[in-house]
Amino acid sequence: MTVRIATWNINSITARLPKFLEWLESAKPDVVCLQELKCSTDAFPYDPVKALGYETAAHGTGRWNGVAVVSRIGLDDVVRGLPGQPGYLGEGAMLEVVEPRAVAATCGPVRVWSVYVPNGREVGHPHFTYKLEWLAALRTAVRDDAAGARPFAVLGDFNVAPTDDDVWDPSLFEGATHVTPAEREALAALRAEGLVDVVPRPLKYDHPYTYWDYRQLAFPKNNGMRIDLAYGNEPFAGAVSDSYVDREARKGKGASDHAPVVVDLEL
Repeated sequence: MTVRIATWNINSITARLPKFLEWLESAKPDVVCLQELKCSTDAFPYDPVKALGYETAAHGTGRWNGVAVVSRIGLDDVVRGLPGQPGYLGEGAMLEVVEPRAVAATCGPVRVWSVYVPNGREVGHPHFTYKLEWLAALRTAVRDDAAGARPFAVLGDFNVAPTDDDVWDPSLFEGATHVTPAEREALAALRAEGLVDVVPRPLKYDHPYTYWDYRQLAFPKNNGMRIDLAYGNEPFAGAVSDSYVDREARKGKGASDHAPVVVDLEL
């Protein structure tokens, strides 16, 4: 059987709902991992998504985060939040907040995590430390599934470009987040649990970027980054028949600043 799995930072499911529904009908994914819902769990638009044949496991609070797994091949063993996930103590806050940045589900023959890794803001900022702690918690959370015989992947917006080839101009990012040795080492540690970076092919240009800023004509200039990733275990990666960045979904008015990454499996 062919299983099509995608990951997409939708940058507000409410704002992008018409585009998302149109894309579901055209791309026909079996499973979609969404990030940056910007809505609460209860406010997710379940009904229009269900009308197209998809179930949804959403996890959000209505602010800046939020993740979901959308599936038309089953939705079982849902886990909301990483076991042992660190919280973040914001400036002026009295208590740490455990943000809705991860949700897992078993969809037919495949288990997936949809993750939205913290941005990190600036090197040396408490949010940067939080980002590294979060990635360490993710590594622990996926360890058993990564080592298993079932196809498994952790997909999402990692807010890290794995190599300099994944940034349009590395010199512009010197000393900034997303490209630091510490962040890349955290990704390497995650892969060391038995995960493979499923690198998609670009539909245009030479590099499979997945994110382009809204400003300074970044998209038409292809000034992008590859920060939306699919890390699969051996049974998952070995079944990949194709993977691509659906750059068309980034086009047009009201688009997300990220494009979907699509992975096809033959299982």
